[in-house]
Amino acid sequence: MKLFCVLLFCMLGISAFTADKPNVIIIYTDDQGYGDCSLLNPDSKFKTPNIDRIGSEGIVFTDGHSSNTVCTPSRYALLTGRYSWRTYLKKGVISSPDKPLISNDRATLASLLKRNGYNTAMVGKWHLGMTFNEDGSKILDGPIQKGFDYFWGIPASMNFGHCAWYDMDFAKVAPSLWTQKKKNQIAISDYRIIPPYEKTPPKKNPISVAADFEDIKVLERFTEKAVQWIDKVHKDDKPFFLYMPLTSPHKPVIPQERFRGKSQAGSYGDFMIETDFWVGEVMKALEDRGIYDNTMIIFSSDNGPENTYPKRMVLHKHDSNHNLRGGKRDIYEGGHRVPFLISWPAKLKGGVTYNKPVSQIDYFATIAEIVGDKMNATEGEDSFSFAPLFYQKQPVTREAMIHHSIKGQFAIRKGKWKYISSLASIKTKTIKPGLYNLEEDLAEENNLLDKHPEIAKELEAKLKKIISSGKTREECTTKNDTPVNIQ
Repeated sequence: MKLFCVLLFCMLGISAFTADKPNVIIIYTDDQGYGDCSLLNPDSKFKTPNIDRIGSEGIVFTDGHSSNTVCTPSRYALLTGRYSWRTYLKKGVISSPDKPLISNDRATLASLLKRNGYNTAMVGKWHLGMTFNEDGSKILDGPIQKGFDYFWGIPASMNFGHCAWYDMDFAKVAPSLWTQKKKNQIAISDYRIIPPYEKTPPKKNPISVAADFEDIKVLERFTEKAVQWIDKVHKDDKPFFLYMPLTSPHKPVIPQERFRGKSQAGSYGDFMIETDFWVGEVMKALEDRGIYDNTMIIFSSDNGPENTYPKRMVLHKHDSNHNLRGGKRDIYEGGHRVPFLISWPAKLKGGVTYNKPVSQIDYFATIAEIVGDKMNATEGEDSFSFAPLFYQKQPVTREAMIHHSIKGQFAIRKGKWKYISSLASIKTKTIKPGLYNLEEDLAEENNLLDKHPEIAKELEAKLKKIISSGKTREECTTKNDTPVNIQ
């Protein structure tokens, strides 16, 4: 009887294991603003039908956030369920090569799912620190050491160098040549990583690159490799986890020729249309293999839009931050309120909107609950599960959420209140505190600090407690990796 059931599941394109546990795919864009999704922005100057489909078939989180306003720290939080300022990284992003931000004894979504019987893969941009051998042809510490069975991608944003195609721990062609940013003729205030490449590094801002690297092919290569891996593992008698962090619409904004002129928002809009196309190709691959319904697709972005967004509003009337204040790097909502969509047809009928605060840091606890993992006291220290939503139940109200900016500035969100503190994780210029009622003032125009000093005082105390204790979840036992010297 057991053999019959396994055969039946295989005939249907569903493994016996995945009948109980879904495949999980996280598609993570780079610098995509809340208004760069047509489902969320009816006035968008381009359409994103495939991305929209994820939300319309599942849950649209209208108050969903990245944990930081720049790349590296948001990725750390997503994969570990822990704020990145608890590590050595107190501001900004890290380079390539650089000391890995995730230690090898730290649980990640990949290692959590791997211990629960999943195949695990990462295809895309890492940007969490890698170490290499002398000529850059081999990764010594990267995704494979963090719980992923398979890795294909690039180490970081293209402007950081080591622009090469890495398969597992090896570069197909080592990054032995050099270049520097070259003018992008098709986008605002932008650059390209294109030949000719040189044998010696330029004097200013050298970028290491492989002879076969093409910046304009990155999204296509990522999708090709992701689909190939899905094709390889989908018939296994266990589910899979694919983490797919894309490089768009981050600079360089370089839509392929076939996508140019398709939007009403210039090359940026065209690049988003191309991004949406490749998301659709992954979804099509799932459908073609009969595994779409029992695959949870999580779609989000690492932070708000790049600071070219005001120019797009002037030139094209396209509002990438969708009436929010600020964008990438900023502590305001435009810096960290992002597209946040999840589908899982086997469990969700679609058409669900959730308007309470959630964070990408909560993926860890949510996925752990779905697969039946209890999480121990040394992992996911800041992560809270919203899994009950998938079973038509209301989750427990999330504990206070911390926001953090590129310069180390802190804000705390609890319910409708957001308090921007003068506290910072590094020495910085004086920061003007602010208290905002986001239910009435999503654009953060009216500072209510003078009217409600008692609320600010309460939130500041909670912020200090969460920062200093090393955890948000009370049951956790770990401390900050390095001190957070707030003043």
